[in-house]
Amino acid sequence: MGRPGFEESSVKNRQATNGFARTDSYHIMDIEIDRGLDGCNSSLCSVRENEIQLHKYHEIPEFLQGNPYVVQGYRAFLPFSLCLKSLFVWTNETLNIWTHLGGFFLFMFLMLFDNFIVLPKYAATYSDYIIISLGLLCFQFCMLCSTGFHMFACHSERASKRWLAVDLAGISIGVIGCYLPAVHYAFYCLSIWRDLYLIIICLLSVATLVAQLHPRYSTSTFVHHRVLIYSSLVAYGIIPTAHWVYLNGGWSSELVRMFVPKVTVMYMLGLLALGFYSSKFPERFFPGTFDYIGSSHQLWHIVVVVAFTWWHAAGKEILLYQTTHECVV
Repeated sequence: MGRPGFEESSVKNRQATNGFARTDSYHIMDIEIDRGLDGCNSSLCSVRENEIQLHKYHEIPEFLQGNPYVVQGYRAFLPFSLCLKSLFVWTNETLNIWTHLGGFFLFMFLMLFDNFIVLPKYAATYSDYIIISLGLLCFQFCMLCSTGFHMFACHSERASKRWLAVDLAGISIGVIGCYLPAVHYAFYCLSIWRDLYLIIICLLSVATLVAQLHPRYSTSTFVHHRVLIYSSLVAYGIIPTAHWVYLNGGWSSELVRMFVPKVTVMYMLGLLALGFYSSKFPERFFPGTFDYIGSSHQLWHIVVVVAFTWWHAAGKEILLYQTTHECVV
């Protein structure tokens, strides 16, 4: 539980900061934006240390709690302008924000680079441009949703719940971004199976998004169910992979020998990310040591970016192979 009276006093302080006219504000995604606050307009980066107060775990409200092994560096009940300014303040969320904000810019760069430099060299078709772009757009959406959650969850309890739902939706879209190019190019010469598996994956992803409508889905008591749902969505990929290996003649196929190790690495990265997320390693064994750098959630973020980047590179390799070899199946 949070410190008694913390939420009430913090909300009052924020309302006082927001000024005299409550009507001069509006809400976006449950974030109150006051037109009267001009601090962000003048100098976003000039943040005094006493402007954003950081708290210890036992001081923050319950909705911000979740990892007792990260002991300090928490923000709480910040107005919109200070949520933005905290981008440039060292907190326990700084690396969580910047790892995926950086990931967003990385995948935006890759999308532009691929569309203007790489794909023209491959004599790619319009469908190739669409699939590569959609996959990278899914990754970018996932990165932005995660960034938004870690930036604005401290605004209020309502904002935290809303942005957690956005973050979880981003995970589903990120998984779709992995499946789209993989299935499209693996079954490049088997359009019936390609279309069937894409339809199944889309239906499973929609079912995952619909599950988020359950009122308990975003609560801490449902966290293990969420992990199981997303793990199942990812594990489903083993079925089309095994079927694809069989259709291509097993390990004797050059394409299978090239691509299966890449799939294996991708799943190993996924297991590593899940291990960090679930175990809260290393801070579980050294509470307070990894509050700002090296906590499990930061490592989870880094592994996700590495996995998406690896998978995108693997997709381009199989695209090159498919465009330079005739279909034999």
